[in-house]
Amino acid sequence: MIEAATQGCLSKMAATLPGRQEEQVVYHLRAGEHRIALNERLGEPLNLRWTGAIACTHCGRATKKSFAQGHCYPCFKRLAQCDTCIMKPETCHYFQGTCREPEWGERHCFQPHIVYLANSSGLKVGITRKTQMPTRWLDQGAIQALPILEVDTRQQSGFVEMLFKEHVGDRTNWRAMLKGEVTELDLKTERDRLLAATANGLGQLRSEFGADAIRELDASSSDFHYPVASFPSKIVSHNFDKKPEVSGILQGIKGQYLMLDTGVINLRKFTGYEVSVA
Repeated sequence: MIEAATQGCLSKMAATLPGRQEEQVVYHLRAGEHRIALNERLGEPLNLRWTGAIACTHCGRATKKSFAQGHCYPCFKRLAQCDTCIMKPETCHYFQGTCREPEWGERHCFQPHIVYLANSSGLKVGITRKTQMPTRWLDQGAIQALPILEVDTRQQSGFVEMLFKEHVGDRTNWRAMLKGEVTELDLKTERDRLLAATANGLGQLRSEFGADAIRELDASSSDFHYPVASFPSKIVSHNFDKKPEVSGILQGIKGQYLMLDTGVINLRKFTGYEVSVA
């Protein structure tokens, strides 16, 4: 059981792969220094109460509103990790000399990135740092994922993603994902189709950045299983800003969502919110 005194600022849930692929993803709720195992709480009551406090995840200062998943406004405006180019890598402006934090950019953006296909609510294309596999897929609630290309920089991954987005979406329908309305796909067949459709564009990028800058991968697809006792037939969203207390019977965890019999809540949206957990 969770002690009534368990309290702290939320971080995104920790999701780890089990020892065997057919087993369920293992989740821990993170509130300050506390780590609360959630899989074993399926079918049991869970109560989260926001105290009204929010702390910036970067500098720790108190803030009345959270920006970019847990930042105060000054950090939101100052940090490179909060710039629009993080969401749209193709707009990287490092080489224009206007990167907010050049050293941060060199550490995080100038390293290998993966362009992948995933199946969260249907086929989608995405990008992530190589070191973020499979965390990125678990955070999205993907039931399948397949790395298809490796590139040298985040900006290059954005250019490649733009090519693929002409043929496949890049968003997850979170409602369909939470309802479990997802049909398994043959990701390797989809990969071959998309690589053929984007061959000319990929060739142009290789001419610009170098033949070895964009590398095809012969990877295996991964399957993921989530701890869900029952999927909701109707999606009702909880929001701490509107109702500070969320409680119900925990029915499942998928992506960064808790599924209760009273509704669902995206915990990542409330990063930095101080909550008590019981």
